[in-house]
Amino acid sequence: MTRKITPKRLQEIADEITERIAGESERGVVADYIPELAKVDLNRFGIAILPVETEECIVAGDADVPFSIQSISKVFALTLALEKVGATLWSRVGREPSGDPFNSIVQLEYEKGIPRNPFINPGAIVLADVLMDNQGPDKAIEQILGLCQRLANDQSMRIDGDVAASEMKTGGRNRALAHFMAAEGNLRGDVEDVLKIYFHQCSIAMSCRQLAMAGRFLASAGHLSGGEDPTVTPERARRINALMMTCGQYDASGEFAFRIGIPAKSGVGGGILGIVPGIASVVAWCPGLDAKGNSLLATRAFEELVRTIGWSVFGPI
Repeated sequence: MTRKITPKRLQEIADEITERIAGESERGVVADYIPELAKVDLNRFGIAILPVETEECIVAGDADVPFSIQSISKVFALTLALEKVGATLWSRVGREPSGDPFNSIVQLEYEKGIPRNPFINPGAIVLADVLMDNQGPDKAIEQILGLCQRLANDQSMRIDGDVAASEMKTGGRNRALAHFMAAEGNLRGDVEDVLKIYFHQCSIAMSCRQLAMAGRFLASAGHLSGGEDPTVTPERARRINALMMTCGQYDASGEFAFRIGIPAKSGVGGGILGIVPGIASVVAWCPGLDAKGNSLLATRAFEELVRTIGWSVFGPI
């Protein structure tokens, strides 16, 4: 894996990728089942690259435009849930790829209410239930947002209330998943309270720059910049990265690993957070999605970046 890349060269690569993406005619489709997300311009694209050893974030395009991080928030919810209950979490949610769409109820029924992993919707709803235990939903929401703010060292990021309201109004599928898990005894809190947490965490708005900052602890063995503030242990950071590699792109996780080869988590807002362990955190954002619910052009940007630099954990591609 190539490690020595100068900031100047990284900036050149980011600019080149941004220019090529701007010329793409096929841009995917926005997640119009969440009405607020349907309003986002398909021509938006941003990229941010944050090496672990510096505070200099390399950015290009719309890297400072906030967007709804959606399922990328599950990484931060998982971090908090593991801090709260440790390995007992795995009695309620699995660690295997799903092979099914992120909001499928078929596998959930077959496995008696135990979600296959924490990065599909039912798994993240269980995480919300864990975080709500012994406190109200508002406090849990505050903790998730607070973690993101602390990791990014940026108190300006907020929850987009319009997106949250849009999700609450149109979240029938997630309600079905939650009620099924409650019927199977794997959801202990009030369903609407648990879903309030889930919908609001998905509605956190960040820019590519902010998200790269927030996710960098996973590239630096669980530590924040300077190595003085551990967020998680190195072992836990490694395990979260492993889950991102195997489960982070829904039922396209294997394809992403095959083509790109780094841990990553996508969201239907069009963002992808990628981790190059020991080297950098990377975020690309373009709102148009492919058939699996992952950003079409952000995925392509990662593929170009990794091919150019050789950052795949499996070796050069």
